[in-house]
Amino acid sequence: MPFAAPHAVSLLRAARLASATKPFSARGGFKRERCEGCRLVPTHCMCALRASVNTRAAVCLLMADIEPLKPTNTGWLIADMVADTFAFGWSRTEPDPALLALLSDPTWDCYVVFPGQYAAPERVVHAIQPRAAGPGGTIKRPLFILLDGTWSEARKMFSRSPYLNHMPVLSLEPAGASQYRLRRSRCDDHFCTSEVAAQCLNLAGDKAAEKALEAYLGVFTHHYLQAKNQLPIAWEGAAHQRLRDAIASPLHPAQPTPSASAHPSETDAPP
Repeated sequence: MPFAAPHAVSLLRAARLASATKPFSARGGFKRERCEGCRLVPTHCMCALRASVNTRAAVCLLMADIEPLKPTNTGWLIADMVADTFAFGWSRTEPDPALLALLSDPTWDCYVVFPGQYAAPERVVHAIQPRAAGPGGTIKRPLFILLDGTWSEARKMFSRSPYLNHMPVLSLEPAGASQYRLRRSRCDDHFCTSEVAAQCLNLAGDKAAEKALEAYLGVFTHHYLQAKNQLPIAWEGAAHQRLRDAIASPLHPAQPTPSASAHPSETDAPP
C-alpha cells in the first residue's frame, strides 16, 4: 500500500519505538494493523489525501514521551501539511542540541504557545510581530513552539524548560469550542494540538493553511471513527469536501506529497 514520505513526527516516532523496551499499546485502541504513513487501519488509510500547504510560519513540536506513539496524536497532522514542522522529544535536563540550535537561529521569531495566566505578565502577548527584523535586514518568520501532550504534561514542560524562559508567551483567544473528538478532556476550553496550530497560522496571516489544517483534522477524525466502528468512509461527505475546497485555495496552493513505495503496513485517553 502506498504511504506518505516520513516527516519530523514520524521520524521521532520511529526513534521512540527503537528505544522502547516493550511494545507500545494505545489504551483502549483497536488492535489491528496500522498504516505506517497515517496510523490508520489500511482500509481507512488517508495517505493519498496528504498535501503540503505553503506557509509563512513554522511549527516546533515539543512532545511528551509517548505522545508520538499515540495514534490519536494531531501533531502528526501538522507535520503532514506544514512543511516547516520540527519535532523533538521533551527533556528538562538534556534538551536535544538540534532543538537548542533551532531556537537560537536568528531566522525565526519564536513564540511559546501557552495560556497567559501561567506566565509572567511581561512575557504574555496576544499577537505576533508582523514583520520582525532579522539579521542583514531580512524578515524573521514566526516559529510557534507547541507543547504536545496531556494538559498535565504540557504544564510540566512549560514550567520546567529553562531554555524557553526568555521567549514571549503567545496566549490565544479562540472564538469557539474545540471540535476534537478522539480523546476526552476535563476542560471544555482545551484544544488539540492541530487546532492550536491552526489558530497560530491564522495569526501569522496563513489563513488558507489554517482552513486546510482544520479540514484535515475533520477528515482524520472521520477516518479514525469510521475505522473504530468498522464503517465505510464517506468519500463524498462533508468532511472530504471541506478538505478539497481548502487545499484548492488560490492563496496558498497545496502541493501533493509524493508517496513512497509499498510499505507493510486531553482525561486524554485514545479510543
